Amino acid sequence: MKWQGRQRSSNVEDRRGQRTGGGLGGLGGLGGGRGGIRIPTGGGGSRGGISGLIGIMVVLGIIWLATGQNPLDLLTGGSSMGPSSSATSRQLPAQGQDELADFVAVVVKETEDLWSEQFAAVGEDYPEPNVVLFTDRVNTACGLADSSVGPFYCPGDSKVYIDLSFYDQLHRQFGAPGDFAQAYVLAHEVGHHIQNLTGVLPEFNQRRQAMSQEEANAYSVRVELQADCYAGVWANYAGQQNLLEQGDIEEALNAANQIGDDTLQKRMQGFAVPKTFNHGTSAQRKDWFERGYQSGNPGDCDTFAGAV
Repeated sequence: MKWQGRQRSSNVEDRRGQRTGGGLGGLGGLGGGRGGIRIPTGGGGSRGGISGLIGIMVVLGIIWLATGQNPLDLLTGGSSMGPSSSATSRQLPAQGQDELADFVAVVVKETEDLWSEQFAAVGEDYPEPNVVLFTDRVNTACGLADSSVGPFYCPGDSKVYIDLSFYDQLHRQFGAPGDFAQAYVLAHEVGHHIQNLTGVLPEFNQRRQAMSQEEANAYSVRVELQADCYAGVWANYAGQQNLLEQGDIEEALNAANQIGDDTLQKRMQGFAVPKTFNHGTSAQRKDWFERGYQSGNPGDCDTFAGAV
């Protein structure tokens, strides 16, 4: 990805190296946060408006199977707490002092440009999320989380959280190297922010009270696949900005393949249990990313209509 020398987002909080007090209570209260704007389906054009959405569920780390922690449990489990009052954030170091953090800030800026354009097309402002870099564990409006959860989005404070060591894990443990694989992860989490703004996540928290675990898992798959599709829409935008290099899309598709529920379960336990899937199979994740990439239209990311 051609990212060096490009503008960085100012919405990146660097909390790396900060000590986080309190016992590890786990993420809770993920259904919080604003109900947000609901954007109607747009008309024609290569990148029309954002599709009207059926509400469902929330986010989370893409490596839950590797850690044994089910993201659905994080919706209500554990003790919820707000950000530590003793923790202070700082801006990223001067450009070039930390290449990986610079890379994240550039990708975040590109997502801001895309979604600001999309929201403006339907007469809305885009409330940009903050992206928080942390080490080991972090206090959020959704509770206290450690890096084993993987990158995640907290609707309670509209922030994406990532321990940058995850990218090494993505490469070494999951076999998904490359900077565009890393960009895909960020764009996917920002996709959850879009779902929060359009009402998908708040509405799920109302509905899931009447759902069985299996039903919630099935809806979760649709939410996650939509975030993959939104990541593909961003990849299309990156191509229009002449940021793509040879092999970038293949890196993202490989990452989607390596973190599919069936692939992860087979890697961890030798077999897959489809009724426990809550992110989608490798084939599904690749398919929905590619749909978004090929069309560049968020309106084509309706994972809630028909089979996925």
